[in-house]
Amino acid sequence: MSSPESGKDKVRCEEALAEIYLLLDRECSPERDEELRRHIEDCPPCLEEYGIDEAIKQLLHRKCGGDLAPAELRQKLRASIRQTVDIRGRVTVERTEVHVERD
Repeated sequence: MSSPESGKDKVRCEEALAEIYLLLDRECSPERDEELRRHIEDCPPCLEEYGIDEAIKQLLHRKCGGDLAPAELRQKLRASIRQTVDIRGRVTVERTEVHVERD
């Protein structure tokens, strides 16, 4: 795992893990995306977690891609994501959106 003091990598593992879904959903700024990807590529534990989360997201997309979640569930998910990101990375998320992509 990268150390916070490293000049090359300013992202801590806790931050990277808390923001993995923001990265997977392309909801980060280009600068933050680059910082997170650099950390993940150089940190085997974070890279493994990123790969697992990416596989889960792809599986969910394949199995549930045509189904739309009820509005109440989407609201609960947004609240849960905000809380998790805040707890894990001390990052504030102002807005989250759930998108369904169809092949």
